[in-house]
Amino acid sequence: MPVRQDLRNVAIVAHVDHGKTTLVDAMLWQSGAFSERDTVEKTGERVMDSGDLEREKGITILAKNTAVHYSGPAAKALGLEGGVTINVIDTPGHADFGGEVERGLSMVDGVILMVDASEGPLPQTRFVLRKALQAQLPVVVVVNKVDRPDSRIEEVVSETTDLLLSLGEDLMNDGVETDVDSLLDVPVIYASAKAGVCSLENPGNGILPTENLEPLFETILNRIPGPSYEEDAPLQAHVTNLDASPFLGRLALLRIHNGTLTKGASLGLARHDGTIANVRVTELLRTEGLERISTESAGPGEIVAVAGIEDITIGESLVDLEDPRPLPLITIDDPAISMTIGINTSPLAGRVRGAKVTARQVKDRLDRELVGNVSLRVFPTERPDAWEVQGRGELALAILVEQMRREGFELTVGKPQVVTKEIEGVRCEPMERMTIDIPEEHLGAVTQLMAARKGRMETMSNHGSGWIRLEFVVPARGLIGFRTRFLTETRGTGIASSIAEGYAPWQGAIEQRLTGSLVADRAGQATPYAMTNLQERGSFIVEPSSEVYEGQVVGENPRGEDMDVNICREKKQTNTRSATADVYESLTPSRKLTLEESLEFAANDECVEVTPDAVRVRKVVLDAQERFKIAARERRAQK
Repeated sequence: MPVRQDLRNVAIVAHVDHGKTTLVDAMLWQSGAFSERDTVEKTGERVMDSGDLEREKGITILAKNTAVHYSGPAAKALGLEGGVTINVIDTPGHADFGGEVERGLSMVDGVILMVDASEGPLPQTRFVLRKALQAQLPVVVVVNKVDRPDSRIEEVVSETTDLLLSLGEDLMNDGVETDVDSLLDVPVIYASAKAGVCSLENPGNGILPTENLEPLFETILNRIPGPSYEEDAPLQAHVTNLDASPFLGRLALLRIHNGTLTKGASLGLARHDGTIANVRVTELLRTEGLERISTESAGPGEIVAVAGIEDITIGESLVDLEDPRPLPLITIDDPAISMTIGINTSPLAGRVRGAKVTARQVKDRLDRELVGNVSLRVFPTERPDAWEVQGRGELALAILVEQMRREGFELTVGKPQVVTKEIEGVRCEPMERMTIDIPEEHLGAVTQLMAARKGRMETMSNHGSGWIRLEFVVPARGLIGFRTRFLTETRGTGIASSIAEGYAPWQGAIEQRLTGSLVADRAGQATPYAMTNLQERGSFIVEPSSEVYEGQVVGENPRGEDMDVNICREKKQTNTRSATADVYESLTPSRKLTLEESLEFAANDECVEVTPDAVRVRKVVLDAQERFKIAARERRAQK
């Protein structure tokens, strides 16, 4: 089959915070994508993390593509005087956004796997590498952050090689054709993405001899093949992502596998249901750096955006009307976590001017999210104003709720639950493989914490620097609310990450939260006087003078039961005017919970109220008498 030598399509994959986006930035700068007049600061924020949430959280949420034009010595050595266009897909590193990774891998012909020189391969590394090997994509390993003082370069290369061979063996056992010999010949590049330098030689002292990324560009050209295509085949273009333009409307990002796509052409759109619709491409855009440039035509292997097709969705294909040959749909792993999202039903609903509070508005927004988020599912519930939303993990669902909150929606969000399935008549639940890095002194506390959540230790290794790595297989529901307890037990020093590990029979009851809640028994304003008298009973999650209502959770009770409290009590005025009449006491500062922390904190009979200006934890049933009756019925049922 013919191969285009002037083009390379490559995805950069790695675990969270191993340097993917930083490397893409360095490639853009060194390829001349930015001029001196550009406002982007080289030492500032990562240009590929364009979303507000991405910049705030320091993670990549959506897979994005950019084009790097390289015309250095490696291109000239291949006889490509005009240079090579390298399409780079920057993928998320968090397991909850695995759907974005799978979508990105469907667009490329090779993978750059980045591994931290200190942390080594972690769960997401294993996940993305397995997906790449399943697609039979060549891999280039980049050991990043070799200039870290705690780097373990040789050990990390050895761990990565072992991981490659282990995954190759697993795929062969599953019947997937795998060339094990090629896995032993995977090129390794040693880099410092932040400094924009790399080398093919192992820098024992962490100092790289080069001053740029030339070895990386050379390896990409020599080890990642150009896109191949069938010379006489009709048009086949796969829709892999969606975007929007204020001028052009919906944009479909696609990879052209065969044929030529022309601006203004009438084509066939092969839909999910097997039908083919007649559509017309009104605009064709090619990516150059971070900008999209209008072009008249694009050939096989190119990644372009088209406009003019309003109802196009991910996974569909653009084909030739006279000889339609649809491409296979993109397959995504099943969701593991679900939560209920509905309208705000609290007494404070509708207080924010201009807020979106109706069921129709919430449902329309969830439907729009389904268009571009292939890993999300939405199902109706018994209530007409609430829906069950399923996703890969807590973070992915929390990101959706946070985006809706910033768009002006008021919501009631239920506590996350796991999605179970029947396998051969047995009720099974999703499992997670969790890797934990902790100082040695916290080993006992973390092991006990994981045992209470039905975690099974698989391996334990000592880095030799006072840190231990533990690997557990644990039910996904055992990780709901885990992060806060974990950070408390390790005094904020522990690092934990997990990835899906398939399904296993139901593991039994798991204690989610050992503490109870302090619940407001009336509506009003929280007073410092009442909070000072109550602070011996627990800690607060509301500020003094904030408005509360009956059934709102205002604090945490160290004991295991809930306690109704009057947080609105005011101090009675007297005629006493002596110097010792008032005793001044200090009020312990309240703990302010973020949206993710609120979802973790909520008990099984609680939910989270989300508005544009506040996040509150509340009881599902607000009336105290009604909650007492429900609890009494449950106790009688247990007897």
